[in-house]
Amino acid sequence: MNEKYKKMSSDDTGPNTADSSAVSTAQFDRRSLLIGAGIAAGAAVAYPVVRRLAAQPCPVFLARGQRYDGPLAKTIRDGLESVGFDSAWIHGRRVLLKPNLVEPDRSVPHMTTHPAVVVAAAQVFLDWGAKVTVGEAPGHVRDTEMALVESHMDDALREAKVDFADLNYEEPCRIVNAGGVSRIQDFSFPRSVAEADLIVSMPKLKTHHWAGFTASMKNLYGTLPGIVYGWPKNVLHYAGIPQTIVDINASLPKVIGIVDGITCMEGDGPIMGTAKSMGLLGIGLTTTSLDATLGRVMGFDPAKVPYLQLAAGQLGPIDERNIIERGDLWRDLAEPFAVLDQPHLRKMLVT
Repeated sequence: MNEKYKKMSSDDTGPNTADSSAVSTAQFDRRSLLIGAGIAAGAAVAYPVVRRLAAQPCPVFLARGQRYDGPLAKTIRDGLESVGFDSAWIHGRRVLLKPNLVEPDRSVPHMTTHPAVVVAAAQVFLDWGAKVTVGEAPGHVRDTEMALVESHMDDALREAKVDFADLNYEEPCRIVNAGGVSRIQDFSFPRSVAEADLIVSMPKLKTHHWAGFTASMKNLYGTLPGIVYGWPKNVLHYAGIPQTIVDINASLPKVIGIVDGITCMEGDGPIMGTAKSMGLLGIGLTTTSLDATLGRVMGFDPAKVPYLQLAAGQLGPIDERNIIERGDLWRDLAEPFAVLDQPHLRKMLVT
């Protein structure tokens, strides 16, 4: 286990006392991948330096005309290469693919990440020599096997011979909250998350009745185990959804995003909304910039979305001038999503 992680036990209830230099080094390593600038990591880096690095321009790839029965692996490979992902770096490393299986229902396939996108991403990383696992901690479902069956993920992963990690029930490890935005002092991450070299957030693009919309950053609530945080992880909600979204993302290992926007959800998301066909895949090495770009496609103003406002200060840019567009341009794809008629949601929209 990496030394920055501390195994939890029944008498380990105090805050994590992991050396702060280890946390700083981990955050620098993550930024070096995300900004793709070839910066050498090896020593602890002061937080102000990390903030300056987070302001550097970041590429985001969008691809229209995508289908679940189409050449998704090629699109994902092309997209990752176009944003500067180093395929040689991933050889022999552990990759955790994190889909959204929040509350699967066969009659509502637009609620969860489609298995075809997950399998295609797994194939890309396997072809590059990575060790790939799919992992999820469904936020509303205690029976993870049922979630896999209802989402059709079980058959897809079995056929692709890709392992699955039940993040709701894995042994947790504790790590200091590296974001420091919420009042939470540390997080308990499952071992598969804590020991991953790369986490790939693979959400379904949806509206969200509290956060505005859910994409690569909000999806990472599902890296936290139900055995610690409960169902539906209300301890995080009470600490502030925008704040904990930022803190979780800041505290994880390296994270990139591959977003399933082929069939999306609008209206009363993330569970009770209606299907919206977009035919879109979004890919980015900086999840903040990826979410900001997808938010623009959906009709949101990233500067008015609370979690993106907070993330812009430390995790990456949301200003369009600091985001390099690859593939299709967001303005050519823009198609506002229907949202609930609530004041806090209307405030987030482009006016």
